[in-house]
Amino acid sequence: MKIKMNRLAFLILFISCKSNQEKTKPVTENITESVYAAGIIKAKGQYNVFSTVNGIISSILVSENDLVKTGAALLLVSDQASKLNRENAGLAADFADLGANNEKLTDLKNSIDLAQSKCSNDSLIFKRQLNLWNEGIGSKTELELKELAYKNSKTAYESAKIRYNDLSRQLRFNAQQSRNNLSITKSRESDFTIKSEMDGKVYAISKKKGEMVSPQTSLAIIGNATDFFMELQIDEYDIVKIKTGQKVLVSMDSYKGEVFEAVISKINPLMNERTKSFLVEAVFIKQPPALYPNLTAEANIVILSKNNVLTIPRNYLVDDSLVLIEKDKKKLVVTGLKDYQKVEIIKGLTANDFIYKPL
Repeated sequence: MKIKMNRLAFLILFISCKSNQEKTKPVTENITESVYAAGIIKAKGQYNVFSTVNGIISSILVSENDLVKTGAALLLVSDQASKLNRENAGLAADFADLGANNEKLTDLKNSIDLAQSKCSNDSLIFKRQLNLWNEGIGSKTELELKELAYKNSKTAYESAKIRYNDLSRQLRFNAQQSRNNLSITKSRESDFTIKSEMDGKVYAISKKKGEMVSPQTSLAIIGNATDFFMELQIDEYDIVKIKTGQKVLVSMDSYKGEVFEAVISKINPLMNERTKSFLVEAVFIKQPPALYPNLTAEANIVILSKNNVLTIPRNYLVDDSLVLIEKDKKKLVVTGLKDYQKVEIIKGLTANDFIYKPL
């Protein structure tokens, strides 16, 4: 008997619930289709500061919130090996300087003058001996000895000139090479002064004095002090709907209850394979009074809007194309724009038709 009473109570409850099934009529209103996106605020030109060299931070010249100009020194990095290389390059340049090697050239020049004098003298002796030989005076052997002496002194003279030219060329090469090496080490010394690449604001300094740095280590973050934009993540299924110039409605936790307008300014065409999303940038039409990098934002990108159209709540739609015109009778409708709460009805219903919410 108790079981029968429970069944009866359940039946009465079921009928009661069914009789209380929610219903509504289509209404005429405006509707907007949009794509949801989450993102962050970034300063225009924002970038991570890196060192191009290894070393130890010897000095930090700026503080967070400081305004800096392009080329302003931010940090100093020291490296003992670099300093020694610079000194060695300077010593090598001084050693290879042409002025410091003039004595070598002078010595060879004297050798050339001496060889030239000997060559001229041996040439005269050979010509005299040749004239005597033509007059029948002297021996063939004596003539040949004078001729050999002349040829040897001439060869020695030519060799001295070649050695002089070779040494002069080598000294000029060494001097220029040493100057170049010194210039290279000097230019590398400038790499140990980390400078700002833009006029902007220091938003973060991630290292302290005395810490090691490398080209893979971010040292600071710098960006524009007043101009900001948004980076939004768009799902791959929605990216084909996004175009530059589209209106964006932005809300942020920092400004509860307020909505700001922006426009799509850039679409990065490469998809992130890990997140299956695209990076899209948007700029504010009227920027909020205070913004900071990495503030979170939620955005609705307006794809299309229509005014004065027939709509129904989206949760009254069955299988995207049917509605309940009676509690258990379905009707096919043609839908248009959809947002998160309502859907446009193009065909199949009038403003006087009742529809029921699916259970």
